[in-house]
Amino acid sequence: MTTQEKTTYVASGAGRSLWILGQLMTFKLYGESETVGLFEMVIPPGGGAPPHLHRTQDETHYILEGEFEFQCGERKITAGPGSVVYVPKGLVHAFGNHGTQPGRLLFVETPAGPLEQWLAEIGDPVTDPSSPPQGAPDMEKLAAAAQRTGGIEFVEQAGY
Repeated sequence: MTTQEKTTYVASGAGRSLWILGQLMTFKLYGESETVGLFEMVIPPGGGAPPHLHRTQDETHYILEGEFEFQCGERKITAGPGSVVYVPKGLVHAFGNHGTQPGRLLFVETPAGPLEQWLAEIGDPVTDPSSPPQGAPDMEKLAAAAQRTGGIEFVEQAGY
């Protein structure tokens, strides 16, 4: 097989989309590569991720639109469009959209695998990208999927 035959192309607006905790996530690379996972998230004001860590993956966030606040270990970071926040595996981190409009992030996970599997398992199919599912997340489902896939560990920690 030639290098050209292994090339993956995902057109603008394409990819498998899921609702993850009220946030629209679109896989851009999932399963095509063992080395990298790539997905885009549209996060409403006040949305984000609670304190967590990844044991086997580094996580890089590239802010496309909006104002986000990250807590990475003891460090607080405010990041706007064009900013990059790299989080090495094992570091407790959280983030949130602190703007008044939806924000967009491009996530890069290296290597690919557990986090993408967890997201695929907990996500809800998107029938209308302008209408997220209503109601509180099923925390038992999230925790059970996290234990099965090893993609994420939620952490209760002072300062977050």
